[in-house]
Amino acid sequence: MNWKTKVLLIESFYYLGVGRYLKTIPFSKVVPTLGLQMEETSYDFESTNKKTLASISQAIHLMSKYTLWESQCLVKAFAAMKMLEKRGIESTLYLGTARDEFGNLIAHAWLRSGPFYITGSEGKEKFTVVGKFAKIIGG
Repeated sequence: MNWKTKVLLIESFYYLGVGRYLKTIPFSKVVPTLGLQMEETSYDFESTNKKTLASISQAIHLMSKYTLWESQCLVKAFAAMKMLEKRGIESTLYLGTARDEFGNLIAHAWLRSGPFYITGSEGKEKFTVVGKFAKIIGG
């Protein structure tokens, strides 16, 4: 494993911790840090960002298995959003709800940048979007 990959994994571990912390505080306090409410970023993308998006997605998915805390969909989405923001890359965080096979309300979160889903793409089509936040860089 090269040093750039190791640094990215350490960074993703850190931001997963930040994401877990954000999940523990009242959502109304977190909302102002997430971007424009009920807005979306563009589906266009800069080809120069494609490798960065893939690297961040892989690092988040890998490190989430090794955290000492729960790192599920919302924590992963928070972490990836912060990592993209640090690199000046826009993203949209989606929050969705659905009913499980027993009729219980369930929730899911996923993050998109351009046409690519960075976290939470698995099963997102089963959920109705109830919130979205556009992290627009420089805006």
